[in-house]
Amino acid sequence: MKALILDGSPEGDSLTPVAVLGMHSALAGRGTDVELVKLRELDIAPCTGCFGCWTRTPGECVFPDESRDVLRSYIASDIVVYATPVTFGGYSSQLKKLLDRFIPVLDPRFTVVGGEVHHRLRYRRYPMTIGLGTLSAPDPDAERLFLALVARNGLNVHQSAEAAVLVGETDPLSARSLAERLLDRAGIAP
Repeated sequence: MKALILDGSPEGDSLTPVAVLGMHSALAGRGTDVELVKLRELDIAPCTGCFGCWTRTPGECVFPDESRDVLRSYIASDIVVYATPVTFGGYSSQLKKLLDRFIPVLDPRFTVVGGEVHHRLRYRRYPMTIGLGTLSAPDPDAERLFLALVARNGLNVHQSAEAAVLVGETDPLSARSLAERLLDRAGIAP
């Protein structure tokens, strides 16, 4: 099994790297091959919304940057972990910018999934989505929004998703414990 951890922590974030370490350790402990991508270290431009990835170069962004490599790793993975500080219930700017560049993994045509209109899938399989958010202090509204956002992003690729938020925790053992519970809920066997 292969997992891709997308570390959306900005410079100076002390909580998300601990959560990433806990998730990496939990996945590796289950025999998973883990690839960690620190998004702040990559040169990824914002999506321009040109939709060339659907028309001119189907499945690949027309603008070459490091997002292409991340997208290939995403499609080749069984699990993708969105690790991010929770910002107003959403993702960090680094993670959001990358996810905007994931448009090429979808087909421009539509289908109905669960009574809702969604894009058709371009590929036969997609990784399970796991959201791992961090908050410095309890914020039930931000946490609720984050959990819903991860679920909706999973639905975009016609997959279920699991998510959790680590609040104010800088202890690696506590972070790993949360990651283990999250992986158990997702049905990822030890």
